[in-house]
Amino acid sequence: MVTVTVYHNPACGTSRNTLALIRNSGVEPEVIEYLKTPPSREILADLIRRMGAPVRDVLRQKETPYEELGLGDPSLTEDQLLDAMMAHPILINRPIVVTPLGVKLCRPSEAVLDILPNAQRGAFAKEDGEQVVDASGRRVSKGEAA
Repeated sequence: MVTVTVYHNPACGTSRNTLALIRNSGVEPEVIEYLKTPPSREILADLIRRMGAPVRDVLRQKETPYEELGLGDPSLTEDQLLDAMMAHPILINRPIVVTPLGVKLCRPSEAVLDILPNAQRGAFAKEDGEQVVDASGRRVSKGEAA
């Protein structure tokens, strides 16, 4: 049995599309609504380390207190940025997906296809109608007709 975890915000379209793509692969993931149940500092730091990304790459700017907190200051350390994310979980960009193949911030949502161990089980279109997977379960390139 494949274990997949998604750090999810149900108010976010990208997060909803990512969750739907996971389910379209036949997997029912563990869904963690991170605004209700934020990861610990240790878990968040580990997820970011496993992504191979700097903390700043996982810091959400849009619709957050990013500007008010001065988080664009390049002199801030990764520890200081993690502290801000712990104090304000809305600063954690989403969705973060964990599978046996890796950990990834799935923006855009189809980025999850790179780390899903199971193939897609059929066609998938995002909420906005953009076709991501065709009827045979094959990833569709942007601009390609399904």
